[in-house]
Amino acid sequence: MENDPLIFDVNIAKEKPNSYRKTKNKSGCPFCAPDELSNIYDRNGDMIWLRNKYPTLRDTVQTVLIESSDHQGDITTYSTKQNRALMRFSLACFNKMRKQEEFRSTLWYKNFGPQSGGSLIHPHMQIVGLKKQDGYHYLSEKNFNGVTLFNQENVEVNIARFPVQGYIEININLLNSAGIDLWADWIQCGAKYMLTVLSNGRCDSYNLFFYPRKNNVICAKLIARFAAPPYFVGYKLSQVDNEEKLQDEAQKLRQFFAITANK
Repeated sequence: MENDPLIFDVNIAKEKPNSYRKTKNKSGCPFCAPDELSNIYDRNGDMIWLRNKYPTLRDTVQTVLIESSDHQGDITTYSTKQNRALMRFSLACFNKMRKQEEFRSTLWYKNFGPQSGGSLIHPHMQIVGLKKQDGYHYLSEKNFNGVTLFNQENVEVNIARFPVQGYIEININLLNSAGIDLWADWIQCGAKYMLTVLSNGRCDSYNLFFYPRKNNVICAKLIARFAAPPYFVGYKLSQVDNEEKLQDEAQKLRQFFAITANK
C-alpha cells in the first residue's frame, strides 16, 4: 500500500503558540482574544469557525473551530445544552467544507490533553480540507463496527473490534440527523468515561475523530491516548483487547451512560 504523507512546514510551525512547551508563548492564548481574530467563516455565540493562522500542512486548507470562551473548558465540562449546540454547529461547518469541490477529502477532529498531539489547551476542533489526498484511504468499514452496547433513536454505540490504533475505541454512530442530540450526549459521556473510568482514571488525553460513512452516517470515534504502541508506530499494526475485555468495557460504558444521563 502506497504511503502518501502530508507535508509538514516546519518554518510555519515554529511560530505557532504551544500551551505544552516548557517555555510558553508570552503573547498568551490567541483564542482568548476573540476580537483580534480574523478570517472568520461563521460564529454562534462564543463558538467561532475561522481559518487557521498557522497552516502547517501543504496542499490543505486548515480551519479551527473554537468551542468556548472558557480557556479550560472541554466537552466533558460543558452543560448538555452547550455540548449539543457545539455538535450541531461543528457538524454544519464540516458539511459546508465537505461540499467544496477543491477538496478531495475533509477531516474533522479534536485533540484533548498532553498526549493527544495538540498544541493549545483552549478547547477547539479542527476541520481540514485536503486538496490532493484521501484522508480515509487507510480506513475500512470494519473500523466503525464492534460490540454494540446501544442501538436506538438513530444512534448506535459500540466498542471497536477492529480499532484504528487500539486498544479501546468507542464508536458513536449517528444513523440519522434526527438523533443528533442523543449522539452529542453519547460523545460527551464517552469522553467522560475515558478520563474517569477507563484504565482506572489513568487516561488524561483523548482524540475525537469524525468520519462520514455510507448512507449519510457520521461516526464519532473516541480514542484514548497513551504512548503509541511500537507495533503501531513501526508496522501500522493496531492492537485490540480480547473479547472478554471488550464485552466488559461495553457493559461498563452502558452503565455509565445510564447513571450520567439521569443526573
